[in-house]
Amino acid sequence: MKWAAGLVALALFIFIGVRAYKSVRGPDLELWHTYAPTELTLDEIDQGDWAKYIDAENRIFDSVRENVSLKLPVEERVPFNRYFDGSPVNPDHFVQNWNRSYRLEPQTKPVGAVVLLHGLTDSPYSLRHLAQFYLQRGFAVVAIRIPAHGTTPAALADVDWSLWLAATRLAVREARRLAPDPAPLQIVGFSNGGSLALKYALDASEDTRLPQASRLILISPMVGITAFARFAGLAGLPAILPAFAKAAWLSVLPEFNPFKYNSFPVNGARQSWRLTDALQRQIGRLQREGRLSSLPPILTFQSVLDFTVSTRAILAGLYDQIPANGSELVLFDINRSMKFGPLFRASSVEKLSDIAPPQVRRFRLSIVENVGEGTDDAQERVTETGESSARIRPLGLSYPKGVYSLSHVALPFPLNDSLYGLEPDGAEDYGVHLGALPLRGERGALVVPLEALVRMSSNPFFSFLLARVGELLPPPQSNAEGSAGAGAQADPLAAGKVAQPQADVAKPPAKAGAKYWRRTDQKVKK
Repeated sequence: MKWAAGLVALALFIFIGVRAYKSVRGPDLELWHTYAPTELTLDEIDQGDWAKYIDAENRIFDSVRENVSLKLPVEERVPFNRYFDGSPVNPDHFVQNWNRSYRLEPQTKPVGAVVLLHGLTDSPYSLRHLAQFYLQRGFAVVAIRIPAHGTTPAALADVDWSLWLAATRLAVREARRLAPDPAPLQIVGFSNGGSLALKYALDASEDTRLPQASRLILISPMVGITAFARFAGLAGLPAILPAFAKAAWLSVLPEFNPFKYNSFPVNGARQSWRLTDALQRQIGRLQREGRLSSLPPILTFQSVLDFTVSTRAILAGLYDQIPANGSELVLFDINRSMKFGPLFRASSVEKLSDIAPPQVRRFRLSIVENVGEGTDDAQERVTETGESSARIRPLGLSYPKGVYSLSHVALPFPLNDSLYGLEPDGAEDYGVHLGALPLRGERGALVVPLEALVRMSSNPFFSFLLARVGELLPPPQSNAEGSAGAGAQADPLAAGKVAQPQADVAKPPAKAGAKYWRRTDQKVKK
């Protein structure tokens, strides 16, 4: 035992030493790595309402502009720094700053309400296409900016996941105010937002004071993450000493994405693990007590290959635990076209059969896969609840050339998304088309990992995803341009910005000159 303890202590000492050494050699911290705006406290969120949350959010964005954008040194005033006022990726200059919370309301009485919860390091931008989809079907939409997001990466270095869950509760309260019971209430969660949606539903099953959702839509949900996140706090230990402050960061990168952090603090990983750990323990406890039957039906979309979250945990840690309640899991398999075959790792090829072998299940399992070898065309293989045989139907969709799989970040974005789309349509301009960068050159030249830039960031099966989400929704409404209530923008010149609607978000959006939907507490700017 003494030898074992000694070896563990030695390994820990070496690990911390390596972290300290690498932090000294890493890039310098910039203003956005050191300035964190002050968010509302847990009690303030729980006791507040939407208006108070938006007021606080406006002050937060004002403070970021004052303490970061207006104080940038000359060397940081470069075109692709999102915090530089003159940058084409500065979100304050867009028609809509999607880092901010927003509400959308149909022009007629809402038939229901939906809460949208974005992911870790992300922003409300990530679910904007689903927001349009629900609005067109008569739903009131509440898309909240999760605390510590959309501002500076430093905000994630000192946040607790309890604030994220409190913001979820506030968003649900607002959704229920817009569409009171018994109107349906759905919660859509992407990545870390999926964890929050599921945690809220579990809490609501134990606390009748919390409105329960009628359905959960989970996209790449963070039900289980890598074991490293559990010990991520140890990676930041050297940061206790000021000389090793950079050890508090897992990555320090330029911030060129207008709606997502590129840099990632250790605490972000730590809090996501704490959330998923609490989630798994609560699922296990309620399953043992036979109390999971009160959960609403869950529809989950997940890529078989996912570097960020555990696909296996979604099955073993969630779907294998819940009773038969109409839930469904949709898996997007790799592109098994023959020309990719020799390039795949064996573990990638076998991943689907390992995690989802043929068997009778208490939920519906749908797998999007190749029609056959040598073709990029796709089909859906569906095994209904309680059955062992599958039925097949062609989708009329295909994997784009050169795409060997989807990814964790790809699922909520259509191919024509202006920022992340593989085939951006140009109807909107966010300063860069990150999903379609034509990168070629020598290895080792970029400060950003090449794999991060070539990662698949849009979904060729997005129209299929929308169709599956819409199966239990009303058809599109002819007057569903809607209006919206969101917080006034921090910049007076940006106040009242509007977003362009789409007749069908699975199709290219309308060009300039089309109608706008109005956000009710903002002025219109064309």
